[in-house]
Amino acid sequence: MSSSPPFINVRKQPRQARSSATVETILEASARILETRGLAAFTTNAVAERAGVSVGSLYQYFPTKEAILTLLIRRKREALIAALESERARADHRGLKCMVDGFVHAALVHQLERPGLSRSLEYAEATLPINAETEVLKRSIIVIVAEALSMHGIAEPQTSARDLAALTRGMADAGGLFGETDLASLEQRIRRAVYGYLGLGA
Repeated sequence: MSSSPPFINVRKQPRQARSSATVETILEASARILETRGLAAFTTNAVAERAGVSVGSLYQYFPTKEAILTLLIRRKREALIAALESERARADHRGLKCMVDGFVHAALVHQLERPGLSRSLEYAEATLPINAETEVLKRSIIVIVAEALSMHGIAEPQTSARDLAALTRGMADAGGLFGETDLASLEQRIRRAVYGYLGLGA
């Protein structure tokens, strides 16, 4: 991320356990503010108070609140890619339905495990200069899913991967927007929609 503007990057990387713990505390405090009070209440002073650290300590690692938001976004994205890659690695060892179930579950965890946090970070994304990173993420998701679909002989895997990513994201976003709390039901509906697209039985 060296080409990113400095104000959205971590000022320095923690090198000791205590420093790492401080950064993690700051990030979790930030996440809790975002999911309970929203982006409007997100300030470095509020984060420092919630984390129990001084503003000076916070600024040792994060030059701006945007740097905190960016790291939270990057971490969520890294977790999603890792989960999808794990599912792809197992794709040729199990049936297509099981693979679909794994991908859908990974997507829902990314989007709705902490829905308030996800919504706040989505709003933040629109204000941060990370469009290039977002495009890389989208392409990576398509490549991973397409490779897995190809292993199962799905025709036009790239096109199918794009369609399925859009379908899953759209249904997950709608569930989050309307405050759906029964994630098991939402996951089941998304699976049925994906099965239908792929011509699989329910």
